[in-house]
Amino acid sequence: MRDLCWQKADKHAPSQQAAPEESPMTRKTRLACAVAAIAAAVGLPAVAHHSTAMFEWGTSTEMKSVTVEKWEWTNPHTFLYVRDADGRRWAFEGMSPNHLSRAGWSKRSLAPGERIDLTYYKLRDGRRGGFNVTVKRANGTTLNQFGGL
Repeated sequence: MRDLCWQKADKHAPSQQAAPEESPMTRKTRLACAVAAIAAAVGLPAVAHHSTAMFEWGTSTEMKSVTVEKWEWTNPHTFLYVRDADGRRWAFEGMSPNHLSRAGWSKRSLAPGERIDLTYYKLRDGRRGGFNVTVKRANGTTLNQFGGL
């Protein structure tokens, strides 16, 4: 009787057979897919960012008494739009909000209508704009994109 109970129990027990082994090619394919997925995920931020070759680095240019039109506190870069004395619009890219907040800037640093002086690196193609470096406000305070430079 006891042997019969064990036989019934064995009949309903999970199979003791080993799972079929993966072929070496299947393992290599899975490994290659995993490596490709990780590389793609790590590389995405770099693809989303652009080169800074469009700016003429080395010699900054100064603009006096321009009017802030718009200050965009956005990722991955901030943007400052101003009008010069002739009413022409200029656009300046800046560092990220995270970087600028560590340098003392905030989304309320500049207001539309405010008169400022600024320094920037020109665009190589001659368009009106560039990479903003410093802003000097009417009250004499200076905001610098790079902290104490």
